[in-house]
Amino acid sequence: MNAQSPRIRLFVMDVDGTLTDGTITYTADGLELKSFHARDGAGIKFLPLANITPAIVSGRASAATQRRAAELGIETVVEGVADKLPVVDRLRRERNLTWEEVAFIGDDLTDIPPMRSAGFSAAPADAAPEVRSIATYVCSLGGGRGAVREAIENLLRAQGAWDQVLDGLGVGA
Repeated sequence: MNAQSPRIRLFVMDVDGTLTDGTITYTADGLELKSFHARDGAGIKFLPLANITPAIVSGRASAATQRRAAELGIETVVEGVADKLPVVDRLRRERNLTWEEVAFIGDDLTDIPPMRSAGFSAAPADAAPEVRSIATYVCSLGGGRGAVREAIENLLRAQGAWDQVLDGLGVGA
């Protein structure tokens, strides 16, 4: 991403392996458990302060994902998606955005098509090698361990929006 690039306006996230470490646990009665990192949640809340809309596009449907999205104010959640590119393209078109205004973070092979199209793409440190090789930014942290926050912070700094976020949080200089 360079200084001439349009600013990102839509930040799309995968869930399993990106917002979580990819572990899926079931209780004896069939309840699904997932763990989300608090710093990722804080990072997601930074996005609206920089006029960026967060969205989730996931291959699996999960009540835990729905609950976490609601807690974070993420209104756009599309789950059970085998082919993510058409879904992200629809979200982009609904907002009248160019691909250069879209960011996507993911960890596995199904995330590659939207990552290739996006103006900014990120991968957790433990993403599949093929995903890391095409990402604009490869995080030092793994999925579910703060990678999403790291990618958001990197993006906001690159766009010159970090000070705006800090001011919005009341912690600016």
